[in-house]
Amino acid sequence: MPLTKEQVLKQYFGYDKFRPLQADIIDWVLYGQDCMVLMPTGGGKSLCFQIPALMMQGLTIVISPLIALMHDQVQALQANGVPAAYINSSLGSSEKSAIERQCRSGELKLLYISPEKLFANGYLEWIKSLNISMIAVDESHCVSVWGHDFRPEYTQLHVLKTAFPRVPVIALTATADRVTRKDILMQLGIPDARIFISSFDRPNLSLAVQPGRNRLKTIQKFIAERPRKAGIIYCLSRKNTEQVSDALLKVGISSRHYHAGMSTDERAQVQDQFLRDNIQVICATIAFGMGIDKSNVRWVIHYSLPSNIESFYQEIGRAGRDGVRSDTLLFYSYNDLLVRKDMIAQSELPLEMKEVQGAKLERLKQYAEAEICRRRILLSYFNEEVTHDCGNCDVCKNPPIRFDATVLAQKALSAIARTNENVAMGMLIDILRGSNNRRIIEHKYHEIKTFGAGKDLKFEEWADYLQQMLNSGIMDIAYDEQHVFKLNNASWAVLKEGRQVQLVRFRPFEEKQAEREASITKDKTKKEIIRDELFERLRALRKRIADERDIPPFVVFSDATLSDMAQKKPLNQTEMLNVSGVGEQKYTQYGETFLTEIRAFIKTIPKSSVAAGINTAQYSYQLYQEGKSLEQIAQQRELNPVTIISHLIKLEEEGVAIDWWKFISKKEYSDIVAVANSLGIKKGEAVKPIFEAMNGKYDYYKIRIALSIKYQ
Repeated sequence: MPLTKEQVLKQYFGYDKFRPLQADIIDWVLYGQDCMVLMPTGGGKSLCFQIPALMMQGLTIVISPLIALMHDQVQALQANGVPAAYINSSLGSSEKSAIERQCRSGELKLLYISPEKLFANGYLEWIKSLNISMIAVDESHCVSVWGHDFRPEYTQLHVLKTAFPRVPVIALTATADRVTRKDILMQLGIPDARIFISSFDRPNLSLAVQPGRNRLKTIQKFIAERPRKAGIIYCLSRKNTEQVSDALLKVGISSRHYHAGMSTDERAQVQDQFLRDNIQVICATIAFGMGIDKSNVRWVIHYSLPSNIESFYQEIGRAGRDGVRSDTLLFYSYNDLLVRKDMIAQSELPLEMKEVQGAKLERLKQYAEAEICRRRILLSYFNEEVTHDCGNCDVCKNPPIRFDATVLAQKALSAIARTNENVAMGMLIDILRGSNNRRIIEHKYHEIKTFGAGKDLKFEEWADYLQQMLNSGIMDIAYDEQHVFKLNNASWAVLKEGRQVQLVRFRPFEEKQAEREASITKDKTKKEIIRDELFERLRALRKRIADERDIPPFVVFSDATLSDMAQKKPLNQTEMLNVSGVGEQKYTQYGETFLTEIRAFIKTIPKSSVAAGINTAQYSYQLYQEGKSLEQIAQQRELNPVTIISHLIKLEEEGVAIDWWKFISKKEYSDIVAVANSLGIKKGEAVKPIFEAMNGKYDYYKIRIALSIKYQ
C-alpha cells in the first residue's frame, strides 16, 4: 500500500508534522496542478516537491542554479535514503552515463540539473524520453529581471511547460514582491498558477542594526560572544572581504574570504571547508549565496549595505535554516547609502528600473533607520500584516530614549557654517569641544563663535550625535572632499527656523556591552547546563562521523536535531525515532552511535541528576540495560526498588521492551497472580491487599512486576 505524505515525512525526513502550507502545497501538486511557493529560507520549501516526488510515479526534474547547491541537496537526500542524483559539468562522462541509466530504469525519484545543462546539446530531447512526473524550479526569482539575482539562462525555462503540458510545474523562491511574482509565472509559462505564500516571519532570527563605526572591533566582540558558531560576513567589494578576513585571522578567528575573483577551485575549497565546520567565518560578496545549504549557520553580518530588502532578507535567511536561534547584524552609514545610490545611477539599467531600484533602496534605508520594530518593516514589505512587535530585534529589546536635540544640532550646524563647510567629523568635534590643538590654531577656528560651545559632551557623544544627524538628513557629507560636512535645506531650517531635532540619547559602549554580557552570561539552571554539555558532546561526535565519511556535519544531523536529542536524552530506538529529524534511514546509519554517546554521558551525571534535568525513568532504564540487578540499580540511585520498578513499568507503557523475568521467578509469579485472582484485583488497583493476604511473603515490587506481566 502506498505511503501517505505523513508517512513519507516521518520515514524519510524524521518529522512528525508538516509546517504551515506544506501539506496543502503537496496535495495541490499531487492533484497535478501548477503552483508557486514563497517561503522564507529555512521554511521548508524543498519538502514541497521532494515528498510528492517520492509519492508520484516517474522522475521529478529539479532546476537548480548552482553546482554546489545541487551537490549539497542531493547528498542530504541520499543520507535520508531518497534516490536522487544531479547532472552538471562537474561529472565525468562515465558518472553521467550511469545516472542517465538510472533515470531510464526508474531507479531515481529526483534529478537535479542546471538550466545551462538542460538546454545544452539537445539535452532537453533526452529529458523528453523519460517518464517525468513533476518539474520544480528552485530559486525561481532568477527568472525575473525584477528579481534580485536575475540570470539570463533562466529565461528559456518556459519551454518546459510546452514540452510537458500535463506535468505540474512548481516554482519556489524565498523572496519576491508582487511585480516579481507575476513576472516569474509569465516567464515559466504558468501565468494562472496558484500562489502559496507562507509567512515570511523567521522568529528565530534576531535583528539588529549598528552604526558603521568601529566595524572590525564590533565584529570581533560579536564573534567572541559566539564561540565555535559558524557565520557569514557579507561585504560589498572583493577587497573588503579580504581585509575583514585577514583582520579576523590576526586575532585568532578561523576565517576565509570568498569572491568571484577567486578561481573556481579556490572558491570550492573554501566553501567545502566551511560546510565541514573547519572554518568558522566566511567573509564574502554575494557570490557566496545560493550555493550554501549549510543548516547550522548561526549568524550573518552585513558589513556593507545590501541593495534592497529582498537581497537582505535572502542573505540573513542563510542563518538558522534549522530553526534554531540565530543572530543578524547590519552595519549602516550614510556613506553606504551614497555608494549604493551611485551604483544605481552609474548602471546601464533603463530609467524605469533605476527608479524601481532607487525606491527599493529607500525601503532598506527606512529599515536601517527604524525606531519601530524592525520585523514589522520587513514583513510589511512582503505585504504581510503584523499585529504586534516581535520582541527579538534591537528596537524592541532596547526602545530608544529620545530627547530634544535642537540646540545641540544648531551648535554643530553653526560650526559647519562658520568654517565654510570645510571640516570633517574629527575637526568639527575638536571645535565644539574647544580643543586647542595645532590644526585648530592654524585655521583660526578657535576664534569662531561656536568654539567650545559643546565642551560639556565627550568626543564619543558628539560622534554618535553627528552620525545620527547625518543619517536623519539634516546635513550632508562630501566624500569626494575628504569627508567634510555640508549644509542643506534641512540644515538651514534647523538653524534659521528652529525646526525641532530629535536624537536618541547616547549610551557609552561599555554600558551597552555590560548589559549584553549580563544577558548572555545570566545564571543557567542545572538543566540548561547539562543540556548544553550534552549538545557539545553530540556535536563533537557528529564532526568525527562527518570527517570519517567525508561529508558535511549537518548532513549527519542538524543542530536542531542535536538540540532536541540533548533535550530528550533518548536511550533506545523508540525514543530516538521520536527525536525531530531522525528518520528510519538516519537511525540505521547513526542511531546506535548517538545512543551510546548519550548513555555514556548519563553515566557521568551525579545522583542529583533529576534536579539537573535528566529523566529519572530513563536513568533507571540505562542502568537496567547495563545488566545491573534491581538491588544494584536501587543502591546506585539511592531509591526504593518499588520506585525503580515504577520507572520501568512507565517506560513499558510507552512502548519500551522490559524483560521482567530478570526480576521474578515463574513460581513467584504464579503465587502472586493466584492470590490477585482470588481477591479480584484488577489492573491499576492497589497492591496492598495482595501483600497483606500473603502475610508479606513477597515484596511490593515483586507484586508490581507480577501484575505488570499479567496485564501486558
